[in-house]
Amino acid sequence: MNINHRNIFLHNVAQTSPTPLGLEIIKAEGIYLTDVNGKKYVDLISGISVSNLGHCHPKVVAAINDQTKTYMHLMVYGEYVQHPQTQYAKLLTSLLPSNLNCIYYTNSGTEATEGALKLAKRVTRRTEIICFKNSYHGSTHGALSVMGNEEYKSSFRPLLPDVKQLEFNNFSQLAQITNKTACVIIEPIQGEAGVHKANTEFLKELRKKCDDTCTLLIFDEIQSGFGRTGMLFAFENYNVVPDILLIAKGMGGGLPIGAFVSSGKLMSCLTNDPVLGHITTFGGNAVCVAAAKATLEVLVEEKLYLRADEIEKVILEMLVHPKIKEVRCVGALCAVEFGDAALNIDIINECIKKGVITDWFLHCPTAMRLAPPLIITNKELRASLQIILEILNNA
Repeated sequence: MNINHRNIFLHNVAQTSPTPLGLEIIKAEGIYLTDVNGKKYVDLISGISVSNLGHCHPKVVAAINDQTKTYMHLMVYGEYVQHPQTQYAKLLTSLLPSNLNCIYYTNSGTEATEGALKLAKRVTRRTEIICFKNSYHGSTHGALSVMGNEEYKSSFRPLLPDVKQLEFNNFSQLAQITNKTACVIIEPIQGEAGVHKANTEFLKELRKKCDDTCTLLIFDEIQSGFGRTGMLFAFENYNVVPDILLIAKGMGGGLPIGAFVSSGKLMSCLTNDPVLGHITTFGGNAVCVAAAKATLEVLVEEKLYLRADEIEKVILEMLVHPKIKEVRCVGALCAVEFGDAALNIDIINECIKKGVITDWFLHCPTAMRLAPPLIITNKELRASLQIILEILNNA
């Protein structure tokens, strides 16, 4: 029986844009995706910073298979002692600062944002939330409320009240954080803005201002975490520690999982007034957590996060062209700035035709996204970048 999967996709699967890419992928392994016609593509964006170990890493697949033989879903979150959850919590917290010692598992990054915002309001008994222009923290109502781009918000208002938006890296605006502020949520590396780093002194001043006003500081490392920027987490480059850390994307090796991480003292507030202050059915699913544990073990044991700096060097070395205005890289998270959205889309489309998958940024359509798997070799990376340069020559 022949099934027209493309037709079903277009008519029976909800679409997020009028022009989806529509690639019909039937296999993914390592850095490659293979379509229904046998054509191979190099995934230079890791499924948007998810497949940091590449696709179907054997140790992750083995962990998934082993866990499915034991159990999958048992009970709603937080009721049973599940060994995948406790083992991962022990491993992750051993790699984090001492105040980040308690994990609340979620299904995604946006759910991690929602939980963190609730935790901040519950702990502080305040309502004001401060975010930053061009930020991205997810698409659910709370996460959308702290997104820094009105274009994606206006159709869904009213959103959360009491949200202030500041300019990224603007020292003078930090005075707007007061004893009425519940939390400040910020990406140390703004991803969807087109890879913009927080100024080190800015983050230090932000930390001090939050301390002075008893405001909780939330770092969103959903896109920048798990080796993407040359350290396990980007905040390690700044020597600034948040009160709450958001993680997801590269966490699960390809399976859906996220978390917000804080201290046990702060997290305990969700257990009372009201009891079950934050709940989820599938958060911390045993199979997903087993995949996350295997992913983290590979990252740490093989020190794959060190590859990010090598990837950055190759990209900066090779991507020099008159049509490229700037290349912004933080490890293996890069934006190739053309200053022209139409040109960027044309180049991205040509890359796909030539078997190289790149993408654009939600708040920066003039730049091409590059976020290759950390397992990519220099030879593979150079070959892919050469294709981009050839496309630029003919653009």
